Amino acid sequence: MRTQLFIDGQWVDGSSTIAVHDPSDGSIITEVSLAGDTECEAAIAASDAAAVAWAKTAPRYRSEILRKAFEIMSSEIEEIATLISRENGKAMPDARGEVGYAAEFFRWFAEEAVRTPGDFRKSPSGDKRILVTHQPIGLSILITPWNFPAGMATRKIGPAIAAGCTMILKPATETPLTAMYIVDIMQRAGLPKGVLNLVLPEKTGPAISKMLHDPRVKNLSFTGSTEVGKVLLKEAADNVIRCSMELGGNAQVIIHDDADLTVTIPQLLLAKMRNGGAACTSANRIYVQRPIADKFIAELTKSMSAFVMGRGTDATTTLGASVSLKERNKIAEIVDESIAAGAKVLIGGIKPDGEGAFYPATVLTVEKDNPILNHEIFGPVAPIVIFDTDAEGIALANDTDFGLISYVFSKDLFRALRTAEAMESGMVAINKGVISDPAAPFGGVKQSGLGREGGFDGIHEFLQTKYIGVEI
Repeated sequence: MRTQLFIDGQWVDGSSTIAVHDPSDGSIITEVSLAGDTECEAAIAASDAAAVAWAKTAPRYRSEILRKAFEIMSSEIEEIATLISRENGKAMPDARGEVGYAAEFFRWFAEEAVRTPGDFRKSPSGDKRILVTHQPIGLSILITPWNFPAGMATRKIGPAIAAGCTMILKPATETPLTAMYIVDIMQRAGLPKGVLNLVLPEKTGPAISKMLHDPRVKNLSFTGSTEVGKVLLKEAADNVIRCSMELGGNAQVIIHDDADLTVTIPQLLLAKMRNGGAACTSANRIYVQRPIADKFIAELTKSMSAFVMGRGTDATTTLGASVSLKERNKIAEIVDESIAAGAKVLIGGIKPDGEGAFYPATVLTVEKDNPILNHEIFGPVAPIVIFDTDAEGIALANDTDFGLISYVFSKDLFRALRTAEAMESGMVAINKGVISDPAAPFGGVKQSGLGREGGFDGIHEFLQTKYIGVEI
């Protein structure tokens, strides 16, 4: 288990340490190093020193490193999943799924590294050739959240390596051990020193601000809350740092009255309960059309009742702990506020006594103005709203500042596509609960972010376009 900072190819101690807790019981797993100004500066210097040589490496060389990392990660799924479950709290099935998903980013970008397109053509005026190429943008800051500590790290590390960028990874303080494991994998895969550095600053805000005001830093890739993203955008503006932001979501679900509930219920459970609901793609606002509302509510409640809450590493657990008591208490406060505003509790809704950051699977029926619909719940809570016409459902679903992902359920493909076209979100799932894929562009509109990760778009967040006009 790695517990140190990683700077210039070496695991080093920091200026102090912080405890990493198991949220299932509050016990301390280990202590990890924190970075002071000296360590953060060393990480920038190492990344900068390696940048020119790394950018000149052959795409195939970078591809082979990523492929090796994929193979190592795939062979160590159980070890990584156990580590994720311990520091994050999620159930082992979710943790294993995350590791497999995370490894695929290394495989996908191993393939993309050698396929970055360019352009060469004659100008319309005929006076020159237009040559368009793409070059590494340079030193990139990668900031990842606690809910998917492996998946969010590889989704950024993979394209940065493929593009030829050096980088500094700043993982969440709640879940640094998984990030450290992944950095160790990259070292074992043969990544040269200085290309990837990891710091965990003692004072995150001031440290990141200082980095974003350093002229050697060229790019920021951030996954986290919209509130923090707005602050980082303002900080990055001073040096015109290019930013890609995967921010908050408040995912809407529209269940039309012709939906096949034998498909809808299991898929919706994936959309809602994956990762215990702690996902930016989690189904937070469930709108069901009146003719099937009673049957849908009864079946969803029955299915949600089957989740077994417990320590993530226990074989019988299907709903683990939140990452911390603080996060669990946020969920409880949101539900309590919703109940006070008139929500009807069908199951759950009560914060458990005893140790551990647990919250039960909860189903609520609410009116369309209930305050819970304004929150990204980040927990196992399913609020249901009944609507009548398609137009009403779409209007209710789009009534939010966020636009990451939407879910649509209908047997009629044309109806589903019409609804999908009307959804104000960067992604839409039709009759599926999970569509995240390393080969697809992940990202939102409105206040859910800027740019895309994964797919053909992902590597371009770490490349800049250069046009060269050639005299003929």
